[in-house]
Amino acid sequence: MSSRQKHRYVSENRMADDLAGLLVVSIEQAVAAPYLTNRLAEAGARVIKIEREEGDFARQYDHLVHGESAYFVWRNRGKESICLDLRTDEDKQILETMLEEADVFVQNLAPGAIDRLGFATQRLRKQYPKLITVTISGYGESGPYSNRKAYDLLVQAESGLCAITGNTAGSARVGVSVCDIACGMTAYEAVLQALIGRACCQAGRHISVSLFHALADWMNVPYLQSAYGGKSPMRNGLNHPTIAPYGAFTTSDGKQVLLSIQNEREWVKFCEGVLISPELISDPRFNSNSNRVKNRDALSAIIEDVFAHHSRDALSDLLSKTGIASGQVSTIDDLIHHPQTRYIEVDTPTGPVRLLAPGALINGEIPQYGPVPALGQHSQALREEFRKI
Repeated sequence: MSSRQKHRYVSENRMADDLAGLLVVSIEQAVAAPYLTNRLAEAGARVIKIEREEGDFARQYDHLVHGESAYFVWRNRGKESICLDLRTDEDKQILETMLEEADVFVQNLAPGAIDRLGFATQRLRKQYPKLITVTISGYGESGPYSNRKAYDLLVQAESGLCAITGNTAGSARVGVSVCDIACGMTAYEAVLQALIGRACCQAGRHISVSLFHALADWMNVPYLQSAYGGKSPMRNGLNHPTIAPYGAFTTSDGKQVLLSIQNEREWVKFCEGVLISPELISDPRFNSNSNRVKNRDALSAIIEDVFAHHSRDALSDLLSKTGIASGQVSTIDDLIHHPQTRYIEVDTPTGPVRLLAPGALINGEIPQYGPVPALGQHSQALREEFRKI
């Protein structure tokens, strides 16, 4: 396969072309690895997704997007799908031929499975020195938990995240697959770094990223506060654990506004312009952040009493006019109709789908994204392309 062929696939799908000409091969399922390869596809790489005959099990998480899975549609646009049975010599040879051309190889099979199939990292790194290999796992490739399977909610609990979520009634799951997403983001950063490094030294590298370690890195603030400050983590609901007032308050229409006071200048503005109680500025209960945190319940009662006379929208406008950072506690319907929400549209096997747009604009524009593949949609073409003659 020539570089011209790789580039043609990218150009026809009108994605960003920063990684045009790169071939990514991925044996992937679920969320973390597909997150990584989707980001590479969005940057212009050609991504070949290898699936079992029954497909990536994320295809079956639900059927809520006119028959498609929400998770699968979100994280698999812009890829080609081929079904391979890697227990057979013929399909192993197809994968081997792909790897001869590949720049990046990603896999998130169960621990030890890729070795048993004959594609151990050590062999690939030796045979293809420019290849960047990526292993995504639950707990890493070494250590006493390295052979354990892991899924997002399990790692939310194992990493300590559940110790700081929820409220006094107990822990709560973060409502999105935050461990998978953290892992996929971390892997994407590492692959981009590896590609930059390879351009300088012409050598690939092996990257190992786990759900546990990616999320543990995000837990550094509560870790440092506990390990060095002796502060046990607390479940604070929609209140910030160390800043006050910084939390959600109910308005006259039963909705909530979340506001944040970050410094004493803002505290003065808040007392004068919103609470209309300038005497609170120097009240010894509230004249520093530490004192406000110590007397949070009394302060919250004062704020709730004032907010009970304003609707959410009116209060949001007042806070903004006063220079106080705030946000409405939105429902999903609020998000759908939010004036700042951006959308993209992608094709799927069952028709076009509108998605919330990725966070980055490119030169002020939202890029165009490739379609979500049907299971095995490209099997025949890819088998012909990569079959040894």
